[in-house]
Order: sequence, then C-alpha cells, then structure tokens
Amino acid sequence: MSIEVKATKREVQGTGASRRLRRAGRVPGIIYGGTVQPKNIELDHNDLWQHLRKEAFYSSVLDLDVDGAKEMCLLRDVQRHPFRQLILHVDFQRIDATHAIHQKVPLHFINGDIAPGVKIDGGMVQHVMNELDVKCLPKDLPSFIEVDLKDLAGGSSLHASQLKLPAGVEAVLHKGEDPVVATIVIRGAGAASDEVVEAAPVETQITTEKKPAEKAPEKSEKK
Repeated sequence: MSIEVKATKREVQGTGASRRLRRAGRVPGIIYGGTVQPKNIELDHNDLWQHLRKEAFYSSVLDLDVDGAKEMCLLRDVQRHPFRQLILHVDFQRIDATHAIHQKVPLHFINGDIAPGVKIDGGMVQHVMNELDVKCLPKDLPSFIEVDLKDLAGGSSLHASQLKLPAGVEAVLHKGEDPVVATIVIRGAGAASDEVVEAAPVETQITTEKKPAEKAPEKSEKK
C-alpha cells in the first residue's frame, strides 16, 4: 500500500524559523537516507494530522512529493507537543524498491469471540503483542497482519511462528526466539487455591482462653 504525501523544500532553519512555520500552520521535517544528502522539508499541518490519524500511515510505503519530485520513504519519527494537538517535527527515511526493509506492522486480531477457549471454556483473550517487526521488499509491505484466533483453546497460546504472513514477508526474530502473540486465560482459574491460602491463617488465630473464675461475694461482717 502506498500513500502520497505533499511537501515543499524548507529554505529556513533554526528554532526561531521552526516556530514561525508552526504559527503559519506548517510542520518542519526532514527526509534522509540513501545516497542523497538529507533534505529539510515542510508540510501542511492539517494534511499531516489527518494522515497521522490513520493506522496504515505508520506502516506503509509513502510517496513523498517534494515540489513535484517524488521519493519513496517510510515514516520514522513524529514529535508531538506534550498536551496540545500540535505536530512539532516529522522524520522520513528514503527506501530503495530493490532492497528489503525492516518495519513494525500492526496486528489485527479476528475471531476471538468464537475461539473454543472463549466460547466453550469461558476464557478471555489477552493480546501480548500489538505489532510485529517484519522484513520484506517495499512492494510487499502489508499495512497490517491478520491474526486468526478461531482455533485457540483455553489456556493455550499463539506464537509468532504460527502467524500466516503474506507472501514475501518474514518476521524479524532473534535466534531461537518465538514470542507469544496472544493467549486465552481461563477466568477464575486458581481462585480456589487462593481461598485456601487466605483461609489458613484465620484458623491459626483461633485460641481458647479460660474464663477467669468469678470470686464469690464476700460475706458481710456481723456487727
């Protein structure tokens, strides 16, 4: 999937110049990588804001149009204002169509409600991972990876090696690593054992004490 983004070359630099750009509704940025020198750019804030609201923008190949010249790139960093809805700076990295790229791709979970562990065992799906680092050519980069949970039983887990990846895409994992992507936890499991552990101290606190003998009332002295 390819998304087109429009930008213009940024002539002025520095903190003061960047503040003026932001006040004018522009976002300073940079595009780097490849055999070409880094290029300072600026983008329309509202246009960029709408792009950033879409999940696919973070994991798709972007066609960055800088003054009519298109460059293929990936979004690498976004700096945001700590509390205002304001984009402060954005970084893009050039890519080559003939070289494999590394990119984190979001995971979309489906059929969790009909999984045996949920429908039969009454379990609850837990998403351990929300994105996966993949390696592929730019043309094969998916905007997301679908994770089907329809066969997942209660108490069992789905690992990265079990995911069905699109053609030409492979997961980037350390040697011998196979992380858990999702699992189904049976609710209430272990509750009985917790009750036993909590009840035990109560019994040890029960002690019997002898009631002190009441003194017989003293006889009144005869006068």
